Amino acid sequence: MNLKLKICGMREPSNIVEVAGLQPEYLGFIFYKKSPRCVPADFKIPAEFPTTVKRVGVFVDEDLEQVITRVHQHHLDFVQPHGNESVAFCEKLKEQSIGVIKVFSVEDEFDFNVTKTYSDVADYFLFDTKGKYRGGNGQAFDWNLLQRYDQETPFFLSGGLSVDNISNVNTLKNLNLHAIDVNSGLESTPAVKDVVKVEEFIRNLKSKI
Repeated sequence: MNLKLKICGMREPSNIVEVAGLQPEYLGFIFYKKSPRCVPADFKIPAEFPTTVKRVGVFVDEDLEQVITRVHQHHLDFVQPHGNESVAFCEKLKEQSIGVIKVFSVEDEFDFNVTKTYSDVADYFLFDTKGKYRGGNGQAFDWNLLQRYDQETPFFLSGGLSVDNISNVNTLKNLNLHAIDVNSGLESTPAVKDVVKVEEFIRNLKSKI
């Protein structure tokens, strides 16, 4: 499995530089005001941010023009719509040559057929645990449910991942899994990643997957 890594919920400049220096393929920045990891209005991605790491902006039911403004402001490579965004919304992003990672919140009754209408307008899907918050709930859903998915669009796996359970992802090697998305499982406090945990997570990801 040639899995990629996305570390989400980044906010503090020095922490961003440290974590980006470990070369995850993606770093995520949350622009949802109700999130404890939301970036402030004056947020700027540090100038020394490596060009090899893709920038992902996370939005929840945000106005399209506002999203596009943030994309240009922060030079985002991908938008991660994490709410009830329509196919048309994602299509407008694609028309602007903006990458799209469409999120679906999974629970036992989730119908994976709802993903099919987004297959032409999303580069990737992201399957996260349905919970109280829009991400960062620290809980995994039943990964056996992913067998119901048609595997046509490659996906990110999120929800409750940490250094303790990352090796279990090996059970998904027959699926179209593109990347692991981790957030609260590597934090010391909300929006601050523990660099030692991140390093251990990366080692485990490379050695066991």
